[in-house]
Amino acid sequence: QVQLVESGGGLVQAGGSLRLSCTTSRRTISDYAMGWFRQAPGKEREFVAAVSWSGGTTYESASVQGRFTISRGDAKNTNPKNTVFLQMDRLKPEDTAVYYCAAKTGSAYPSTYYYVDLSDYDSWGQGTRVTVSS
Repeated sequence: QVQLVESGGGLVQAGGSLRLSCTTSRRTISDYAMGWFRQAPGKEREFVAAVSWSGGTTYESASVQGRFTISRGDAKNTNPKNTVFLQMDRLKPEDTAVYYCAAKTGSAYPSTYYYVDLSDYDSWGQGTRVTVSS
């Protein structure tokens, strides 16, 4: 397992944008498939987006597709390699939730695979709150 820390949440008006970050100070997460989940008040935690450990494969849920983008830092840009991002644009009040970052560590798996089930992940951050006002 690995310790994850999310940041970037806050209060934003509908139509606005936020960028969430997930990182670890203890071990690189560049070799892990990563995911973002969210949990709204009174609801179960749900999948939002996932990225393979190679970074070459991504997937966003239908409810956020076209508005949210998951990515990870790599040597080709200035973003740290051990950071995963969730760019959230055109936010809606229904996006209000606590957003969690998750990592799939453990045994080797294909570099191009992403994972959408909570049970696939063994490491979780504490969450960052996103509130979208109407």
